[in-house]
Amino acid sequence: MASAVLAGPVPRQFNRIAAPLHTVIVLAVEAALAWSAQLRTAQMHAVDHAGRLRMYERTILVEWLVLALVIVGVRLYGSPLTAVFGERWHSLRQVSTDIGIALVFLIVSIMVLSALSGHHKGPDASTAFLFPRGAPEISTWILVSLTAGICEEALFRGYLQRQFMAFTRNAAIGIALSAAAFGAAHAYQGWWHAAQIAALGAVLGALAYWRRTVRPGMIAHAAQDILAIFVRH
Repeated sequence: MASAVLAGPVPRQFNRIAAPLHTVIVLAVEAALAWSAQLRTAQMHAVDHAGRLRMYERTILVEWLVLALVIVGVRLYGSPLTAVFGERWHSLRQVSTDIGIALVFLIVSIMVLSALSGHHKGPDASTAFLFPRGAPEISTWILVSLTAGICEEALFRGYLQRQFMAFTRNAAIGIALSAAAFGAAHAYQGWWHAAQIAALGAVLGALAYWRRTVRPGMIAHAAQDILAIFVRH
Protein backbone atom coordinates (compact mmCIF):
# COMPACT_ATOMS: atom_id res chain seq x y z
CA MET A 1 0.00 0.00 0.00
CA ALA A 2 2.77 2.43 0.95
CA SER A 3 4.66 1.79 -2.28
CA ALA A 4 1.49 2.37 -4.30
CA VAL A 5 0.96 5.72 -2.56
CA LEU A 6 4.56 6.76 -3.17
CA ALA A 7 4.39 5.70 -6.82
CA GLY A 8 1.31 7.82 -7.43
CA PRO A 9 -0.98 7.58 -10.45
CA VAL A 10 0.41 6.69 -13.86
CA PRO A 11 0.87 9.87 -15.95
CA ARG A 12 -1.79 10.21 -18.63
CA GLN A 13 0.78 10.14 -21.44
CA PHE A 14 1.84 6.66 -20.28
CA ASN A 15 -1.65 5.20 -20.69
CA ARG A 16 -2.24 2.93 -23.68
CA ILE A 17 -4.49 4.40 -26.35
CA ALA A 18 -5.05 1.14 -28.25
CA ALA A 19 -4.79 -2.59 -27.68
CA PRO A 20 -1.27 -4.09 -27.80
CA LEU A 21 -2.39 -6.47 -30.57
CA HIS A 22 -3.46 -3.49 -32.64
CA THR A 23 0.00 -1.98 -32.27
CA VAL A 24 1.55 -5.26 -33.40
CA ILE A 25 -0.70 -5.20 -36.48
CA VAL A 26 0.22 -1.58 -37.28
CA LEU A 27 3.93 -2.37 -36.93
CA ALA A 28 3.54 -5.45 -39.13
CA VAL A 29 1.83 -3.38 -41.81
CA GLU A 30 4.57 -0.75 -41.65
CA ALA A 31 7.27 -3.44 -41.81
CA ALA A 32 5.59 -5.00 -44.86
CA LEU A 33 5.36 -1.62 -46.59
CA ALA A 34 9.01 -0.84 -45.81
CA TRP A 35 10.13 -4.25 -47.08
CA SER A 36 8.06 -3.83 -50.24
CA ALA A 37 9.60 -0.40 -50.88
CA GLN A 38 13.06 -1.84 -50.32
CA LEU A 39 12.42 -4.62 -52.84
CA ARG A 40 11.14 -2.11 -55.41
CA THR A 41 14.04 0.31 -55.00
CA ALA A 42 15.73 -0.62 -58.28
CA GLN A 43 12.49 -0.18 -60.22
CA MET A 44 11.75 3.07 -58.38
CA HIS A 45 15.05 4.57 -59.54
CA ALA A 46 14.02 3.97 -63.15
CA VAL A 47 10.48 5.40 -63.00
CA ASP A 48 9.40 7.85 -65.70
CA HIS A 49 6.82 10.63 -65.50
CA ALA A 50 3.81 8.30 -65.46
CA GLY A 51 5.54 5.96 -63.02
CA ARG A 52 6.32 8.77 -60.61
CA LEU A 53 2.73 9.98 -60.64
CA ARG A 54 1.50 6.45 -59.91
CA MET A 55 4.04 6.18 -57.09
CA TYR A 56 2.82 9.47 -55.59
CA GLU A 57 -0.83 8.43 -55.87
CA ARG A 58 -0.10 5.02 -54.32
CA THR A 59 1.78 6.71 -51.47
CA ILE A 60 -1.14 9.03 -50.73
CA LEU A 61 -3.62 6.13 -50.69
CA VAL A 62 -1.47 3.89 -48.50
CA GLU A 63 -0.70 6.61 -45.96
CA TRP A 64 -4.38 7.46 -45.47
CA LEU A 65 -5.29 3.77 -45.21
CA VAL A 66 -2.69 3.26 -42.48
CA LEU A 67 -4.00 6.32 -40.64
CA ALA A 68 -7.52 4.88 -40.93
CA LEU A 69 -6.24 1.63 -39.38
CA VAL A 70 -4.78 3.63 -36.49
CA ILE A 71 -7.98 5.59 -35.93
CA VAL A 72 -10.14 2.46 -35.97
CA GLY A 73 -7.93 0.78 -33.37
CA VAL A 74 -7.89 3.84 -31.14
CA ARG A 75 -11.66 4.28 -31.29
CA LEU A 76 -12.35 0.57 -30.69
CA TYR A 77 -10.19 0.80 -27.56
CA GLY A 78 -12.33 3.70 -26.36
CA SER A 79 -9.65 6.38 -26.63
CA PRO A 80 -10.45 9.83 -28.02
CA LEU A 81 -8.79 11.01 -31.21
CA THR A 82 -7.19 13.80 -29.19
CA ALA A 83 -4.94 11.05 -27.78
CA VAL A 84 -3.40 10.84 -31.27
CA PHE A 85 -3.65 14.39 -32.55
CA GLY A 86 -3.62 16.42 -29.34
CA GLU A 87 -6.18 18.89 -28.08
CA ARG A 88 -7.99 21.03 -30.62
CA TRP A 89 -7.08 24.63 -31.17
CA HIS A 90 -9.34 26.89 -29.11
CA SER A 91 -7.92 30.28 -30.03
CA LEU A 92 -6.03 32.12 -32.73
CA ARG A 93 -3.15 32.46 -30.28
CA GLN A 94 -2.78 28.67 -30.06
CA VAL A 95 -2.79 28.44 -33.86
CA SER A 96 -0.15 31.15 -34.26
CA THR A 97 1.98 29.64 -31.48
CA ASP A 98 2.06 26.22 -33.13
CA ILE A 99 2.78 27.74 -36.54
CA GLY A 100 5.62 29.78 -35.04
CA ILE A 101 7.10 26.73 -33.32
CA ALA A 102 6.80 24.78 -36.57
CA LEU A 103 8.66 27.48 -38.51
CA VAL A 104 11.48 27.62 -35.97
CA PHE A 105 11.75 23.83 -36.03
CA LEU A 106 11.72 23.86 -39.84
CA ILE A 107 14.60 26.33 -40.04
CA VAL A 108 16.68 24.49 -37.46
CA SER A 109 16.04 21.07 -39.02
CA ILE A 110 17.00 22.29 -42.49
CA MET A 111 20.24 23.72 -41.12
CA VAL A 112 21.07 20.52 -39.25
CA LEU A 113 20.24 18.21 -42.15
CA SER A 114 22.21 20.42 -44.54
CA ALA A 115 25.22 20.22 -42.22
CA LEU A 116 24.92 16.43 -41.96
CA SER A 117 24.76 16.03 -45.73
CA GLY A 118 27.24 18.80 -46.52
CA HIS A 119 29.77 16.38 -47.96
CA HIS A 120 27.34 15.46 -50.77
CA LYS A 121 27.69 17.67 -53.82
CA GLY A 122 24.94 17.95 -56.41
CA PRO A 123 21.86 15.74 -56.60
CA ASP A 124 21.83 12.72 -54.33
CA ALA A 125 21.26 9.64 -56.49
CA SER A 126 19.75 7.72 -53.56
CA THR A 127 16.77 10.09 -53.39
CA ALA A 128 16.77 11.97 -56.72
CA PHE A 129 14.25 9.53 -58.21
CA LEU A 130 11.66 10.68 -55.66
CA PHE A 131 11.53 14.31 -56.73
CA PRO A 132 8.98 15.68 -59.21
CA ARG A 133 9.66 17.04 -62.65
CA GLY A 134 7.12 19.37 -64.24
CA ALA A 135 3.92 21.01 -63.00
CA PRO A 136 1.69 17.89 -62.75
CA GLU A 137 4.27 16.05 -60.64
CA ILE A 138 4.97 19.09 -58.47
CA SER A 139 1.28 19.59 -57.70
CA THR A 140 0.91 15.91 -56.81
CA TRP A 141 4.10 16.06 -54.72
CA ILE A 142 2.54 18.85 -52.67
CA LEU A 143 -0.41 16.53 -51.94
CA VAL A 144 2.06 13.78 -51.00
CA SER A 145 3.85 16.20 -48.66
CA LEU A 146 0.63 17.30 -46.95
CA THR A 147 -0.41 13.67 -46.61
CA ALA A 148 2.95 12.69 -45.12
CA GLY A 149 2.86 15.59 -42.69
CA ILE A 150 -0.57 14.62 -41.39
CA CYS A 151 -0.47 10.83 -41.58
CA GLU A 152 3.14 10.13 -40.58
CA GLU A 153 3.08 12.50 -37.62
CA ALA A 154 -0.21 11.01 -36.42
CA LEU A 155 1.16 7.48 -36.87
CA PHE A 156 4.70 7.80 -35.49
CA ARG A 157 4.42 10.65 -32.97
CA GLY A 158 0.71 10.57 -32.13
CA TYR A 159 0.13 6.81 -31.99
CA LEU A 160 3.30 4.70 -31.90
CA GLN A 161 5.17 7.07 -29.59
CA ARG A 162 2.28 7.05 -27.13
CA GLN A 163 2.08 3.26 -27.26
CA PHE A 164 5.83 2.77 -26.84
CA MET A 165 5.82 5.18 -23.91
CA ALA A 166 2.97 3.24 -22.34
CA PHE A 167 4.68 -0.13 -22.87
CA THR A 168 8.03 1.02 -21.46
CA ARG A 169 6.78 3.59 -18.93
CA ASN A 170 9.58 5.83 -20.19
CA ALA A 171 9.20 8.90 -22.40
CA ALA A 172 12.76 8.90 -23.76
CA ILE A 173 12.59 5.24 -24.76
CA GLY A 174 9.18 5.75 -26.35
CA ILE A 175 10.50 8.66 -28.40
CA ALA A 176 13.60 6.68 -29.42
CA LEU A 177 11.61 3.60 -30.48
CA SER A 178 9.20 5.68 -32.52
CA ALA A 179 12.10 7.51 -34.18
CA ALA A 180 13.77 4.19 -35.02
CA ALA A 181 10.55 2.93 -36.61
CA PHE A 182 10.27 6.20 -38.56
CA GLY A 183 13.80 5.81 -39.90
CA ALA A 184 13.28 2.13 -40.75
CA ALA A 185 10.17 3.00 -42.75
CA HIS A 186 12.40 5.14 -45.01
CA ALA A 187 15.24 2.62 -45.35
CA TYR A 188 14.57 2.36 -49.11
CA GLN A 189 16.25 5.78 -49.40
CA GLY A 190 19.50 4.30 -48.09
CA TRP A 191 20.68 3.80 -44.54
CA TRP A 192 22.42 7.17 -44.31
CA HIS A 193 19.19 8.97 -45.15
CA ALA A 194 17.23 6.63 -42.88
CA ALA A 195 19.55 7.53 -39.99
CA GLN A 196 19.02 11.26 -40.65
CA ILE A 197 15.27 10.72 -40.80
CA ALA A 198 15.37 8.78 -37.53
CA ALA A 199 17.27 11.66 -35.88
CA LEU A 200 14.69 14.10 -37.24
CA GLY A 201 11.97 11.81 -35.90
CA ALA A 202 13.49 11.92 -32.43
CA VAL A 203 13.37 15.72 -32.42
CA LEU A 204 9.81 15.68 -33.75
CA GLY A 205 8.97 13.21 -31.00
CA ALA A 206 10.42 15.48 -28.33
CA LEU A 207 8.44 18.38 -29.83
CA ALA A 208 5.19 16.37 -29.74
CA TYR A 209 5.87 15.28 -26.15
CA TRP A 210 6.59 18.85 -25.07
CA ARG A 211 3.59 20.41 -26.83
CA ARG A 212 1.27 17.40 -26.21
CA THR A 213 0.11 17.69 -29.80
CA VAL A 214 1.41 16.64 -33.21
CA ARG A 215 0.14 19.76 -34.98
CA PRO A 216 3.44 21.75 -34.99
CA GLY A 217 5.20 18.61 -36.24
CA MET A 218 2.61 18.14 -38.97
CA ILE A 219 3.13 21.70 -40.21
CA ALA A 220 6.92 21.45 -40.11
CA HIS A 221 6.97 17.97 -41.69
CA ALA A 222 4.71 18.95 -44.59
CA ALA A 223 6.57 22.23 -45.18
CA GLN A 224 9.96 20.51 -45.16
CA ASP A 225 8.83 17.93 -47.72
CA ILE A 226 7.40 20.65 -49.97
CA LEU A 227 10.56 22.77 -49.73
CA ALA A 228 12.72 19.72 -50.48
CA ILE A 229 11.93 20.02 -54.20
CA PHE A 230 13.44 23.52 -54.24
CA VAL A 231 16.53 22.90 -52.11
CA ARG A 232 17.43 19.34 -53.16
CA HIS A 233 20.46 20.55 -55.06
